[in-house]
Amino acid sequence: MPLTARRPWVTIALWFLLLAAAVPLLFQVTDHLGSGGFSAPHSVAAKADATVGHLVQPASVPTTLIDGLSPSRLQGMAKVSGMPARWLHAIGPRSEVLVPGQDNGAAKRFLTLARRGGASLTAVNSENLGRAVSHQAIQAFSASTVVAVPALLILLLLVFGAVLPALLPLVTAGAGTVLTLAVVAIVERYVPLSVYLLQIVSFLALGVGVDYALFVSTRFRGALEAGAGVEDALSLAMRTSGRSVLFSGLAVALAIGALVLGGTAYWRGMALGGGAAVASVLLVTHTLLPPLLRLMGRRASLGRIRFAMPEWRLWRILANWATARPGIALTLGLLVLAVPAVAAPAMRASIPADIAAMLPRSSPLARAQAVEQQVRGAGEIAPFVVALSLPESVTSPSAWQTVGQVTDKLRAMPGVKSVASPSGRLSPEMLAASAARPQGPLRAFVSGPRSVDLFVTPTSGPDSQATLSLLGRMRAGLGRTQGAQVAIGGQVAAVQEFNSYLAARLPAMAVAVVLVALLVLWLATGSLLQAVIGVLMNALVTLATAGILVTVIERGAFGITPQPLNLAVTPLVFVMLFGLSMDYEVILLHRIQERLRQGDAPRHAATHAVATTGGMITGAGLIMVAVVAALLVSPFVVLQTLAIGLVSAVLLDTLVVRTFLVPAAVTLLGRHAFWPGRSQPRHLAK
Repeated sequence: MPLTARRPWVTIALWFLLLAAAVPLLFQVTDHLGSGGFSAPHSVAAKADATVGHLVQPASVPTTLIDGLSPSRLQGMAKVSGMPARWLHAIGPRSEVLVPGQDNGAAKRFLTLARRGGASLTAVNSENLGRAVSHQAIQAFSASTVVAVPALLILLLLVFGAVLPALLPLVTAGAGTVLTLAVVAIVERYVPLSVYLLQIVSFLALGVGVDYALFVSTRFRGALEAGAGVEDALSLAMRTSGRSVLFSGLAVALAIGALVLGGTAYWRGMALGGGAAVASVLLVTHTLLPPLLRLMGRRASLGRIRFAMPEWRLWRILANWATARPGIALTLGLLVLAVPAVAAPAMRASIPADIAAMLPRSSPLARAQAVEQQVRGAGEIAPFVVALSLPESVTSPSAWQTVGQVTDKLRAMPGVKSVASPSGRLSPEMLAASAARPQGPLRAFVSGPRSVDLFVTPTSGPDSQATLSLLGRMRAGLGRTQGAQVAIGGQVAAVQEFNSYLAARLPAMAVAVVLVALLVLWLATGSLLQAVIGVLMNALVTLATAGILVTVIERGAFGITPQPLNLAVTPLVFVMLFGLSMDYEVILLHRIQERLRQGDAPRHAATHAVATTGGMITGAGLIMVAVVAALLVSPFVVLQTLAIGLVSAVLLDTLVVRTFLVPAAVTLLGRHAFWPGRSQPRHLAK
């Protein structure tokens, strides 16, 4: 019997104190989360953008969202301040957008009147858009939690078949979630973490916490019903299902830990948060759950209901069919996975350069930015920074001759709307003389003794292919001009570098996840063959899931607006798929091996394993589906993508792979199914 179960009340009291200390941290968990982290290390664009911080930008009025005043009042204020009314654009009954023209004085007077009148003013810029993303993500977290909990309660009752044990996973999963978020609240003070982490680690902790409690407590109840004593039943449950859960958690944690190979702050945060979630749940499962089960004892069936999912005869019927006709079952299962997998090669994923694209269309800030693009031009919201490192000082006329050449090249490029540059207004000699005065007019362009920044506005929007083509032309056409080094920054360049950087690292992440799955399955089962088969089946589910995402998100099935898959979440879907599928794989294979050690033939062992665990595994999968599917209520497409991907993957894994492919494969392989482990006697091979 586990050590923590020998003194159950002491263990529970210690956990109570730990959780009481963790609860205050929950109220701080959103304080330091941000929407950034999408910058490639040592990025050229980041270096170019850093030079802008040395410039002194002329005071101007940004595009501003005005909330809280009626259009008639705003029109009156515009007239009083001398500002043209056409600068105001309505986006709602009491929301308007100010897109100012050249007269900053009139715009400032108008905004002063609006503020005094009680209006809420928000500058439409990347910083405020990022804050809006964070705020909306936190709201989505709360809304999805409200949806998830009732569905989870119903499924728990259906899977456990009794009221009292159905409440047990909520206790353990809740403890794991609280501990996870407390860890995140501490770590985020020192390590930049993304706001998307909040929902992902919370639902991961809740999902695997319920699953692990289900696996252990179901085995405990089964032993009690077979006549074992409470202590013996608990020892058996922890020795069998507890061991399986340990390997499963190890697989999930290591698979998610492979995200650290993404090499950026965003992916490091995801790896850290996901690892903390699984580690917290494993700690709860192996320390808090055993004393709770011991105290529950034979009351584990209190409030029993009929028609519990694990008791359905459906699983034995399906198991008998799959092992009686293994060739047909294997073929049909592979076809089910192959049909959606056909679309997988068409997958295209990237991070959008337009932050507003992450916001729901109903967001006032997103609508305000759309108005700004309509009025000023699509490319105005994301200009390029062209940072020049000159061979001579900016006080030399030859330096400004080089700046002039670069400016001319830029203005001649297709797709360029305008270039903000001092070149052409004054002669190189006059520019050099002006640059010698620190407080002169060139301080909006001169970022250092030999550095000048130019600003290029494209004609197209940030995520347009035309803008990316312009970026390619600038990189190829500028190079080194008269000895000057050119670095191109701006939001589009930074995101493009991040996409390229991550795309180059995806193969390493994929190989790491596959090796983790292979190693954990090998250690868990002692069979290299089963480890290879498990990885291949997971790869098929991955391809099928990719095809579903392409069909639904990229091609716009079921009324969804077609758009590229988001590179910030798509790899996460497949990493979590490989990790979570190990849960069900290890549980099923361990149950087959138990029957083999008792002398059953491979076919009978596979049939018994599916018949006895099919309801539990499918129920666990449906619980995970209910938890993750709650993200569909989120207005964020990135979270909807995560939900669609994981729901598809879990259903395919539990309903196709574990129900048909695994038992069929074990039956066909016979006594060699767990090679190179101990083979079964020949007379038991059928």
